Amino acid sequence: HWFARLPSSVQSMMVNSADMKPLVAGLGELLWDVVGADETLGGAPVNFVYHAAQLGASALAISSIGDDLRGRRAMSHLADHGVVTDHLTVVEGVPTGFVQASVDTNGVADYLFPDDVAWDRLMIEPATEELAPRLKAICFGSLAQRSQHSRAAIHRFLASLPDSALKIFDLNIRQNFYSEEIIRDSLIQADILKLNDDEIYLLGRLDDLEGSPEQRLTILVERYGLTLGVLTRGDRGSVLVSSTTVSDHPGFQA
Repeated sequence: HWFARLPSSVQSMMVNSADMKPLVAGLGELLWDVVGADETLGGAPVNFVYHAAQLGASALAISSIGDDLRGRRAMSHLADHGVVTDHLTVVEGVPTGFVQASVDTNGVADYLFPDDVAWDRLMIEPATEELAPRLKAICFGSLAQRSQHSRAAIHRFLASLPDSALKIFDLNIRQNFYSEEIIRDSLIQADILKLNDDEIYLLGRLDDLEGSPEQRLTILVERYGLTLGVLTRGDRGSVLVSSTTVSDHPGFQA
């Protein structure tokens, strides 16, 4: 996973001391990927804290779920994998987030998101807000910002973080749930940008970028003063770009 390949300078920003686990959070959508009869818990912020917990961080999910079976299963699943669930809020009257996914013969996934699910009404409680000064890193995405309510909650929380907290923006282009304003405002907030092949070309159109995907990512790192840019390329691995270094990894064959 690209998270394990962060440069040592970035890792050091997330660690308080040698004997203390860094406190990191995922902020935004929590959803179940539904493919036929199979359901897998996901959402960019949730995926981030899941991997962070496996790597030894104190990881917590900040999102909202419905008072339903999927919500209870999400709580149980995250807790079983070391993710703190105390900062998940329950929203009455709406379902826990899910997406109907299908994969074509070329392995390309298509997603159908229902409207008005729990993470569209993201609630952040005072106890969660009090954690902000202690956070070393936080991951947020574009998808949860499809709701004006959740977008405002996300940016209020980001604004409350200390300057030392690493802000990771995971761009997720799904259906029409994004805008140039959402992307630009999020890039301004971010220290790290993570995106895929399709998304780097979308940003190319929005930000008038030219060249290869790696060259476009380098321009974005410079233009927005990012600590790191991460380009995932499916079975072709990933590229990490900082202001001084490019790390190109071909990935591991299963």
